[in-house]
Amino acid sequence: MAVSLVVASLASSLSLSPSSSLSSRFFHSLSSSSSTGSLCLSRSRWSPVARLAFSVTPLYSATRVRAMAHTLARATLGLTQPHPIDLTKISFSAKDVDVTEWKGDILAVGVTEKDMKKDENSKFENPILEKLDAHLGGLLAEVSSEEDFTGKPGQSTVLRLPGLGSKRVGLIGLGSSVSSPSSFQSLGEAVAAAAKSAQASNVAVVLASLESVPDESKISSASAIASGTVLGIYEDTRYKSESKKPSLKSVDIIGFGTGPELEKKLKYAEDVSSGIIFGKELVNSPANVLTPDALAEEAVKLASLYSDVLTANILDAEKCKELKMGSYLGVAAASANPPRFIHLRYTPSSGPVTTKLALVGKGLTFDSGGYNIKTGPGCSIELMKFDMGGSAAVLGAAKAIGQIKPPGVEVHFIVAACENMISGTGMRPGDVLTASNGKTIEVNNTDAEGRLTLADALVYACNQGVDKVIDLATLTGACVVALGPTIAGVFTPSDELAYEVFDASQRSGEKLWRMPMEESYWEQMKSGVADMVNTGGRAGGSITAALFLKQFVSEKVQWMHIDMAGPVWNDKKKAGTGFGVATLVEWVQKNSSA
Repeated sequence: MAVSLVVASLASSLSLSPSSSLSSRFFHSLSSSSSTGSLCLSRSRWSPVARLAFSVTPLYSATRVRAMAHTLARATLGLTQPHPIDLTKISFSAKDVDVTEWKGDILAVGVTEKDMKKDENSKFENPILEKLDAHLGGLLAEVSSEEDFTGKPGQSTVLRLPGLGSKRVGLIGLGSSVSSPSSFQSLGEAVAAAAKSAQASNVAVVLASLESVPDESKISSASAIASGTVLGIYEDTRYKSESKKPSLKSVDIIGFGTGPELEKKLKYAEDVSSGIIFGKELVNSPANVLTPDALAEEAVKLASLYSDVLTANILDAEKCKELKMGSYLGVAAASANPPRFIHLRYTPSSGPVTTKLALVGKGLTFDSGGYNIKTGPGCSIELMKFDMGGSAAVLGAAKAIGQIKPPGVEVHFIVAACENMISGTGMRPGDVLTASNGKTIEVNNTDAEGRLTLADALVYACNQGVDKVIDLATLTGACVVALGPTIAGVFTPSDELAYEVFDASQRSGEKLWRMPMEESYWEQMKSGVADMVNTGGRAGGSITAALFLKQFVSEKVQWMHIDMAGPVWNDKKKAGTGFGVATLVEWVQKNSSA
């Protein structure tokens, strides 16, 4: 390898002399690194440009040196780097105190439409609201009537009234009732919105009708409120020139009990929320910043942060070629940014492992559609940075699990990261690819690329000796047509696995719907020249996609495919949702010995 030629090329790109400090450090790193496997460093040790340069796979010819310079230019396109966000740490406490005596900025009261009923004297019938109103001289009932606050979902009002320990009292509408985790999470989000609006530092949350929450549900309900508050207060301002830091520091949850079990559950909510936020940040990051290599670097950073339980193995294109991942490499072939196959493994720090799981996430950091380029209204090519939403869910879950540390379970987090671009080296419609299990695929549509990457990722996952595999992918527009923007489609031949995951989703509040795996539809997927084509007709497109993936899963492994093309993105907020993280973590917990 002509190391000096590589350094000179990079020095020229960076306007540095070969003898500069940066060039010297880079030279040393190249000369001491292996020609295969992983090349990753901690973000803290290198400048962004140097880090991106270093992460390119070692190159061995003048032609490849020119290719590396091209890759460097692509990786720094637009000179955009995210600003670091100093995440606000919110302290959560479970308390049992008199709401009229609580001292702080906002006392937030969740109320149903029934709670807002008044008697013939315009007095509240609800005991908590009646007690608060008595301390406020009847002003709470009067003002809520004037503002036409009826407790409908989405309604909220914050009033600055004298007479209580708190500076303000807020009423947050819950609709006809509040019972599900998602409704309690919405309450937390509304509390966060009120706190941001009033620049409050400390808030208390209480339900007007605490008796409506069964004792066995209070801990999970308090946890959902905490999660909603953390997610509601967070704003992704990394790519904005200006941002305002929220001031919320503490939240007291009143009336849901106290004790170590509840405190542990509140900590669990914080850990899961941090994983969801991480997933959101990955999805929100533009493709000129979050390249396959940058995504791999984030995985390495997770392994470094939680090195007691996580290890990382990043495979470059040469290693993937050795493993005969022709389906995955076919998709990656057109991009100047090289592919990175990500494998994180969670192993408990102590005790035996009784269950082995794999979570596989689609990792297309950008999807142009390839030669079947995305065109026309509704193609959403400008949003195709979110085509790695499955990998964001998987890595977000890895972050949360690295903090929670469930015992008795081993988890493999797998992402075949790449871009689907257009160039003279790219796959063409009509090409035949050979996957790592030997099956051949005729590419009749280059825009059905996610399943091609998942094919080799699923084979790899099954080869890890796991008992169960879940893959998540923004796979088909057909699933969005069928289920809309907030519900993910679930495909699995295993009723047992379906029960486990749907039970986890009930606790997480994320919406899933089981779809059929109609085997007769496989007729659409047969090829005249290969074992299969990569896409069938428009009818039942999400089903045929799932049947395609099934061809790459061992019969000895329980498997589920989750098509999350709808809920990965919130059009109103123009941001990623972090969908999937909470359900995956709940599912891993269920399979652990905790």
